Amino acid sequence: MFNKLLGKLSKDIGIDLGTATTLVYVRGRGIVINEPSVVAVNRKTGQILAIGDEAKKMVGRTPGHISATRPLVEGVVSDFEVTEQMLRYFIHKVHKDSFTILPRPRVIVGIPSAITEVEKKAVKDAAVMAGAREVFLVEEAMAAAIGARLPVQDALGNMVVDIGGGTTDIAVISLGGVVTSKTLTIAGDKLSQDIIDYAHDELNLVLGEKTAEDVKIAIGSAYELDEVLEAPMRGRDITTGLPKEIIVNSDQIREALSKSVNSIVSSIKETVEETPPELVADIMNRGIVLVGGGSMLKGLDKLINEKTKMPVKIINDPLTAVARGAGIILEDLDKLREVLVEMDYGEVPK
Repeated sequence: MFNKLLGKLSKDIGIDLGTATTLVYVRGRGIVINEPSVVAVNRKTGQILAIGDEAKKMVGRTPGHISATRPLVEGVVSDFEVTEQMLRYFIHKVHKDSFTILPRPRVIVGIPSAITEVEKKAVKDAAVMAGAREVFLVEEAMAAAIGARLPVQDALGNMVVDIGGGTTDIAVISLGGVVTSKTLTIAGDKLSQDIIDYAHDELNLVLGEKTAEDVKIAIGSAYELDEVLEAPMRGRDITTGLPKEIIVNSDQIREALSKSVNSIVSSIKETVEETPPELVADIMNRGIVLVGGGSMLKGLDKLINEKTKMPVKIINDPLTAVARGAGIILEDLDKLREVLVEMDYGEVPK
Protein backbone atom coordinates (compact mmCIF):
# COMPACT_ATOMS: atom_id res chain seq x y z
CA MET A 1 0.00 0.00 0.00
CA PHE A 2 2.81 2.39 0.98
CA ASN A 3 4.72 1.48 -2.20
CA LYS A 4 1.64 2.18 -4.34
CA LEU A 5 1.23 5.60 -2.74
CA LEU A 6 4.89 6.44 -3.30
CA GLY A 7 4.56 5.06 -6.84
CA LYS A 8 1.83 7.56 -7.68
CA LEU A 9 4.17 10.38 -6.66
CA SER A 10 7.11 8.90 -8.61
CA LYS A 11 8.09 9.23 -12.26
CA ASP A 12 8.35 6.00 -14.28
CA ILE A 13 11.70 5.77 -16.05
CA GLY A 14 13.43 3.83 -18.81
CA ILE A 15 17.17 3.25 -18.45
CA ASP A 16 19.76 2.40 -21.08
CA LEU A 17 22.31 1.03 -18.62
CA GLY A 18 25.34 1.09 -20.89
CA THR A 19 28.94 0.10 -20.27
CA ALA A 20 30.10 3.57 -21.30
CA THR A 21 27.02 5.79 -20.90
CA THR A 22 23.73 5.66 -19.01
CA LEU A 23 20.68 7.40 -20.46
CA VAL A 24 17.46 7.90 -18.53
CA TYR A 25 14.04 8.48 -20.10
CA VAL A 26 11.27 9.92 -17.92
CA ARG A 27 7.70 9.13 -18.87
CA GLY A 28 6.05 12.20 -20.37
CA ARG A 29 9.32 14.19 -20.53
CA GLY A 30 11.76 12.25 -22.72
CA ILE A 31 15.48 11.74 -22.10
CA VAL A 32 16.61 13.84 -19.15
CA ILE A 33 19.95 12.24 -18.21
CA ASN A 34 22.88 11.33 -20.46
CA GLU A 35 25.97 10.72 -18.33
CA PRO A 36 28.99 8.37 -18.32
CA SER A 37 28.59 5.08 -16.43
CA VAL A 38 31.53 5.97 -14.19
CA VAL A 39 31.74 6.02 -10.39
CA ALA A 40 34.62 7.43 -8.30
CA VAL A 41 35.17 5.47 -5.08
CA ASN A 42 37.46 6.09 -2.10
CA ARG A 43 38.94 2.61 -1.59
CA LYS A 44 40.02 3.40 1.98
CA THR A 45 36.54 4.28 3.23
CA GLY A 46 34.30 2.77 0.53
CA GLN A 47 32.68 6.20 0.09
CA ILE A 48 31.22 7.16 -3.31
CA LEU A 49 32.86 10.48 -4.25
CA ALA A 50 31.29 11.22 -7.63
CA ILE A 51 29.01 9.65 -10.25
CA GLY A 52 28.51 10.33 -13.95
CA ASP A 53 30.01 13.48 -15.48
CA GLU A 54 31.93 14.44 -12.33
CA ALA A 55 33.46 10.97 -12.01
CA LYS A 56 34.41 10.88 -15.72
CA LYS A 57 36.57 13.97 -15.19
CA MET A 58 38.59 12.00 -12.62
CA VAL A 59 39.47 9.06 -14.92
CA GLY A 60 43.26 8.77 -15.15
CA ARG A 61 43.74 11.66 -12.72
CA THR A 62 43.12 10.10 -9.29
CA PRO A 63 45.55 9.27 -6.45
CA GLY A 64 46.08 5.62 -5.53
CA HIS A 65 43.30 5.33 -2.96
CA ILE A 66 40.64 6.76 -5.31
CA SER A 67 39.48 4.79 -8.32
CA ALA A 68 37.20 6.06 -11.08
CA THR A 69 35.73 2.87 -12.51
CA ARG A 70 32.87 1.54 -14.58
CA PRO A 71 30.62 -0.78 -12.57
CA LEU A 72 29.44 -2.47 -15.79
CA VAL A 73 31.74 -4.53 -17.99
CA GLU A 74 30.64 -5.75 -21.43
CA GLY A 75 27.06 -4.76 -20.68
CA VAL A 76 26.71 -6.70 -17.42
CA VAL A 77 27.03 -5.77 -13.74
CA SER A 78 30.57 -6.38 -12.47
CA ASP A 79 30.26 -4.43 -9.20
CA PHE A 80 26.79 -4.84 -7.71
CA GLU A 81 27.04 -2.30 -4.89
CA VAL A 82 28.50 0.45 -7.05
CA THR A 83 25.88 -0.20 -9.78
CA GLU A 84 23.17 0.11 -7.13
CA GLN A 85 24.62 3.44 -5.94
CA MET A 86 24.82 4.71 -9.51
CA LEU A 87 21.18 3.77 -10.24
CA ARG A 88 20.07 5.33 -6.95
CA TYR A 89 21.86 8.54 -7.92
CA PHE A 90 20.11 8.69 -11.30
CA ILE A 91 16.67 7.86 -9.83
CA HIS A 92 17.01 10.61 -7.21
CA LYS A 93 18.35 13.07 -9.79
CA VAL A 94 15.19 12.54 -11.87
CA HIS A 95 13.03 13.30 -8.81
CA LYS A 96 15.04 16.16 -7.31
CA ASP A 97 12.55 18.81 -8.49
CA SER A 98 9.49 16.90 -7.26
CA PHE A 99 7.99 16.57 -3.79
CA THR A 100 8.80 12.86 -3.60
CA ILE A 101 11.12 12.21 -0.66
CA LEU A 102 11.34 8.46 -1.29
CA PRO A 103 10.86 7.79 -5.04
CA ARG A 104 9.47 4.38 -6.00
CA PRO A 105 9.28 4.41 -9.82
CA ARG A 106 8.57 1.61 -12.24
CA VAL A 107 11.77 1.04 -14.20
CA ILE A 108 12.50 -0.54 -17.60
CA VAL A 109 16.16 -1.47 -18.12
CA GLY A 110 17.81 -2.43 -21.41
CA ILE A 111 20.03 -5.54 -21.26
CA PRO A 112 22.26 -7.33 -23.83
CA SER A 113 20.59 -10.27 -25.61
CA ALA A 114 23.04 -12.97 -24.53
CA ILE A 115 23.36 -12.37 -20.78
CA THR A 116 22.63 -15.19 -18.34
CA GLU A 117 19.76 -15.56 -15.87
CA VAL A 118 22.15 -14.68 -13.03
CA GLU A 119 23.25 -11.50 -14.82
CA LYS A 120 19.62 -10.54 -15.50
CA LYS A 121 18.83 -11.02 -11.82
CA ALA A 122 21.80 -8.83 -10.86
CA VAL A 123 20.44 -5.97 -13.00
CA LYS A 124 16.93 -6.41 -11.58
CA ASP A 125 18.13 -6.63 -7.98
CA ALA A 126 20.39 -3.58 -8.35
CA ALA A 127 17.44 -1.52 -9.63
CA VAL A 128 15.16 -2.74 -6.80
CA MET A 129 17.81 -1.95 -4.17
CA ALA A 130 18.23 1.49 -5.77
CA GLY A 131 14.55 2.27 -5.14
CA ALA A 132 12.50 0.85 -8.03
CA ARG A 133 9.14 -0.65 -6.99
CA GLU A 134 8.89 -2.74 -10.19
CA VAL A 135 11.59 -3.63 -12.71
CA PHE A 136 11.06 -4.83 -16.27
CA LEU A 137 13.84 -5.93 -18.61
CA VAL A 138 13.99 -5.52 -22.38
CA GLU A 139 16.68 -6.68 -24.77
CA GLU A 140 18.69 -3.70 -26.00
CA ALA A 141 18.29 -4.68 -29.65
CA MET A 142 14.50 -4.81 -29.22
CA ALA A 143 14.45 -1.46 -27.40
CA ALA A 144 16.69 0.05 -30.10
CA ALA A 145 14.36 -1.23 -32.84
CA ILE A 146 11.36 0.31 -31.06
CA GLY A 147 13.35 3.53 -30.56
CA ALA A 148 14.07 3.54 -34.30
CA ARG A 149 10.29 3.26 -34.89
CA LEU A 150 10.56 -0.10 -36.65
CA PRO A 151 7.31 -2.15 -36.86
CA VAL A 152 8.58 -4.84 -34.46
CA GLN A 153 5.12 -6.35 -33.85
CA ASP A 154 4.36 -6.90 -37.54
CA ALA A 155 5.11 -10.09 -39.49
CA LEU A 156 8.15 -8.44 -41.06
CA GLY A 157 11.88 -8.95 -40.70
CA ASN A 158 13.63 -6.05 -38.94
CA MET A 159 17.42 -6.27 -38.52
CA VAL A 160 19.10 -4.08 -35.92
CA VAL A 161 22.80 -3.75 -35.12
CA ASP A 162 23.35 -1.91 -31.81
CA ILE A 163 27.04 -1.03 -31.34
CA GLY A 164 27.42 0.31 -27.83
CA GLY A 165 30.40 0.81 -25.54
CA GLY A 166 30.86 -2.74 -24.23
CA THR A 167 28.76 -4.92 -26.52
CA THR A 168 27.44 -5.16 -30.05
CA ASP A 169 23.93 -6.62 -30.22
CA ILE A 170 22.80 -7.98 -33.59
CA ALA A 171 19.19 -9.13 -33.87
CA VAL A 172 16.50 -10.00 -36.38
CA ILE A 173 13.07 -9.15 -34.97
CA SER A 174 9.60 -10.17 -36.11
CA LEU A 175 6.16 -10.39 -34.44
CA GLY A 176 7.38 -8.82 -31.21
CA GLY A 177 10.21 -11.31 -30.65
CA VAL A 178 13.87 -11.87 -31.47
CA VAL A 179 14.21 -14.55 -34.17
CA THR A 180 18.01 -14.73 -34.35
CA SER A 181 20.62 -12.76 -32.44
CA LYS A 182 24.30 -12.47 -31.55
CA THR A 183 26.04 -10.47 -28.84
CA LEU A 184 29.72 -9.58 -29.23
CA THR A 185 32.05 -8.08 -26.65
CA ILE A 186 33.57 -6.06 -29.50
CA ALA A 187 32.23 -2.50 -29.50
CA GLY A 188 33.29 1.09 -28.83
CA ASP A 189 35.61 0.30 -25.89
CA LYS A 190 37.40 -2.43 -27.85
CA LEU A 191 37.94 -0.04 -30.77
CA SER A 192 39.53 2.49 -28.40
CA GLN A 193 41.71 -0.27 -26.96
CA ASP A 194 42.79 -1.21 -30.50
CA ILE A 195 44.09 2.34 -30.95
CA ILE A 196 45.95 2.15 -27.61
CA ASP A 197 47.54 -1.17 -28.68
CA TYR A 198 48.48 0.20 -32.10
CA ALA A 199 50.13 3.27 -30.55
CA HIS A 200 52.07 1.03 -28.16
CA ASP A 201 53.19 -1.58 -30.71
CA GLU A 202 53.76 0.57 -33.81
CA LEU A 203 54.54 4.05 -32.48
CA ASN A 204 56.16 3.30 -29.07
CA LEU A 205 53.61 5.57 -27.44
CA VAL A 206 51.60 4.99 -24.26
CA LEU A 207 48.12 6.47 -24.72
CA GLY A 208 45.35 7.25 -22.26
CA GLU A 209 41.82 5.94 -22.77
CA LYS A 210 40.33 9.38 -23.39
CA THR A 211 42.99 10.30 -25.98
CA ALA A 212 42.35 7.07 -27.88
CA GLU A 213 38.60 7.74 -27.85
CA ASP A 214 39.12 11.31 -29.11
CA VAL A 215 41.31 10.04 -31.98
CA LYS A 216 38.72 7.36 -32.84
CA ILE A 217 35.92 9.93 -33.02
CA ALA A 218 38.00 12.47 -34.97
CA ILE A 219 39.56 10.29 -37.67
CA GLY A 220 38.55 6.66 -37.07
CA SER A 221 36.99 4.91 -40.06
CA ALA A 222 35.91 1.47 -41.27
CA TYR A 223 36.08 2.28 -44.98
CA GLU A 224 38.54 4.24 -47.08
CA LEU A 225 37.68 7.95 -46.88
CA ASP A 226 37.58 10.38 -49.81
CA GLU A 227 40.07 12.56 -47.96
CA VAL A 228 42.78 11.39 -45.57
CA LEU A 229 42.26 12.97 -42.13
CA GLU A 230 44.93 13.72 -39.55
CA ALA A 231 44.93 14.22 -35.78
CA PRO A 232 47.54 14.68 -33.02
CA MET A 233 48.12 11.73 -30.72
CA ARG A 234 49.66 12.75 -27.38
CA GLY A 235 51.08 10.32 -24.85
CA ARG A 236 54.27 9.11 -23.21
CA ASP A 237 57.24 7.86 -25.19
CA ILE A 238 58.02 4.27 -24.16
CA THR A 239 61.76 4.73 -24.71
CA THR A 240 62.38 8.06 -22.96
CA GLY A 241 59.39 8.20 -20.61
CA LEU A 242 58.81 11.78 -21.73
CA PRO A 243 55.70 13.37 -23.28
CA LYS A 244 55.46 12.97 -27.04
CA GLU A 245 53.07 14.03 -29.81
CA ILE A 246 52.68 12.15 -33.09
CA ILE A 247 50.45 13.13 -36.00
CA VAL A 248 48.49 10.09 -37.20
CA ASN A 249 46.17 9.77 -40.18
CA SER A 250 42.87 7.99 -40.84
CA ASP A 251 44.57 5.21 -42.85
CA GLN A 252 46.68 4.24 -39.82
CA ILE A 253 43.69 4.27 -37.47
CA ARG A 254 41.60 2.26 -39.95
CA GLU A 255 44.38 -0.35 -39.96
CA ALA A 256 44.33 -0.38 -36.15
CA LEU A 257 40.55 -0.92 -36.08
CA SER A 258 40.29 -3.35 -39.00
CA LYS A 259 40.36 -6.64 -37.05
CA SER A 260 37.57 -5.64 -34.65
CA VAL A 261 35.49 -4.01 -37.39
CA ASN A 262 35.79 -7.14 -39.55
CA SER A 263 34.64 -9.27 -36.59
CA ILE A 264 31.48 -7.16 -36.28
CA VAL A 265 30.81 -7.43 -40.03
CA SER A 266 31.39 -11.21 -39.96
CA SER A 267 28.90 -11.61 -37.11
CA ILE A 268 26.31 -9.60 -39.05
CA LYS A 269 26.78 -11.94 -42.02
CA GLU A 270 26.49 -15.01 -39.76
CA THR A 271 23.25 -13.68 -38.28
CA VAL A 272 21.83 -13.17 -41.78
CA GLU A 273 22.82 -16.75 -42.68
CA GLU A 274 20.86 -18.07 -39.66
CA THR A 275 17.75 -16.03 -40.51
CA PRO A 276 14.74 -17.68 -42.22
CA PRO A 277 14.59 -16.88 -45.98
CA GLU A 278 11.30 -14.95 -45.80
CA LEU A 279 12.74 -12.59 -43.19
CA VAL A 280 15.96 -12.19 -45.21
CA ALA A 281 13.81 -11.07 -48.15
CA ASP A 282 12.21 -8.43 -45.89
CA ILE A 283 15.62 -7.23 -44.69
CA MET A 284 16.84 -6.94 -48.29
CA ASN A 285 13.91 -4.60 -48.95
CA ARG A 286 13.99 -2.70 -45.66
CA GLY A 287 17.71 -2.68 -44.93
CA ILE A 288 19.91 -3.20 -41.87
CA VAL A 289 19.46 -0.49 -39.23
CA LEU A 290 22.51 0.69 -37.27
CA VAL A 291 22.14 2.24 -33.80
CA GLY A 292 24.43 3.01 -30.86
CA GLY A 293 27.45 5.27 -30.58
CA GLY A 294 29.73 2.82 -32.41
CA SER A 295 27.54 3.02 -35.52
CA MET A 296 28.85 6.56 -36.08
CA LEU A 297 32.30 5.22 -37.04
CA LYS A 298 32.96 6.77 -40.44
CA GLY A 299 32.23 4.48 -43.39
CA LEU A 300 30.91 1.57 -41.31
CA ASP A 301 27.58 1.61 -43.14
CA LYS A 302 29.42 1.47 -46.51
CA LEU A 303 31.53 -1.49 -45.39
CA ILE A 304 28.52 -3.46 -44.14
CA ASN A 305 26.64 -2.66 -47.34
CA GLU A 306 29.57 -3.89 -49.44
CA LYS A 307 29.98 -7.13 -47.47
CA THR A 308 26.30 -8.07 -47.06
CA LYS A 309 24.90 -6.67 -50.34
CA MET A 310 22.04 -5.18 -48.32
CA PRO A 311 21.00 -1.56 -47.81
CA VAL A 312 22.28 -0.12 -44.52
CA LYS A 313 21.07 2.99 -42.73
CA ILE A 314 22.06 4.80 -39.54
CA ILE A 315 19.11 6.29 -37.67
CA ASN A 316 18.98 9.89 -36.50
CA ASP A 317 20.51 10.25 -33.03
CA PRO A 318 21.69 6.60 -32.79
CA LEU A 319 23.10 7.14 -29.28
CA THR A 320 19.66 7.46 -27.69
CA ALA A 321 17.79 4.67 -29.54
CA VAL A 322 17.68 2.19 -26.62
CA ALA A 323 16.57 4.83 -24.11
CA ARG A 324 13.90 6.12 -26.49
CA GLY A 325 12.70 2.56 -27.08
CA ALA A 326 12.45 1.93 -23.33
CA GLY A 327 10.50 5.18 -23.08
CA ILE A 328 8.05 4.18 -25.82
CA ILE A 329 7.42 0.89 -23.99
CA LEU A 330 6.82 2.85 -20.76
CA GLU A 331 4.28 5.06 -22.47
CA ASP A 332 2.27 2.03 -23.66
CA LEU A 333 3.07 -0.97 -21.45
CA ASP A 334 -0.16 -2.81 -22.29
CA LYS A 335 0.43 -2.78 -26.02
CA LEU A 336 4.14 -3.60 -25.85
CA ARG A 337 4.21 -6.05 -22.91
CA GLU A 338 5.16 -8.93 -25.23
CA VAL A 339 8.56 -7.40 -26.00
CA LEU A 340 9.66 -7.55 -22.33
CA VAL A 341 11.85 -10.44 -21.18
CA GLU A 342 11.50 -12.58 -18.06
CA MET A 343 7.96 -11.61 -17.13
CA ASP A 344 8.35 -13.53 -13.85
CA TYR A 345 10.47 -10.62 -12.59
CA GLY A 346 7.37 -8.52 -12.29
CA GLU A 347 3.82 -8.38 -13.47
CA VAL A 348 3.16 -5.70 -16.04
CA PRO A 349 0.33 -3.51 -14.71
CA LYS A 350 -2.86 -3.59 -16.73
